[in-house]
Amino acid sequence: MSSPAERSALVAAARAVRRRAHAPYSKFTVGAAVLDERGRVSVGCNVENASYGLTVCAERNAIAAAVAAGARRIRSVAVASASSPPASPCGACRQVIAELGQPDTEVLIAGSKGAAEHTTLGALLPRAFAL
Repeated sequence: MSSPAERSALVAAARAVRRRAHAPYSKFTVGAAVLDERGRVSVGCNVENASYGLTVCAERNAIAAAVAAGARRIRSVAVASASSPPASPCGACRQVIAELGQPDTEVLIAGSKGAAEHTTLGALLPRAFAL
């Protein structure tokens, strides 16, 4: 479980990176930030492609950046969008979070301003696929 200061910083990082999203087709910009087992924050934004199936979500980009930085576990994930209610991770992202997270991994879902909603990976993806 992260501290209130860590949660606040994570949401702020997700909101900040959302401004860098490449979403020329949907105009639906998303930013994500993950907190790893060492307390490091990695960020990512969605990157769309004209071949829609090649689009990569913000959460998966943030997790890839965390792994590239040496993360092996994810403690918390923050996702920021401009939608109301705030958008939660898609099914594919939930499964990717499960690869490095646990059922009690925090997931913070934020709109463009105001407080973030708090849930867990287990609540979003009960009985995640695992080997």
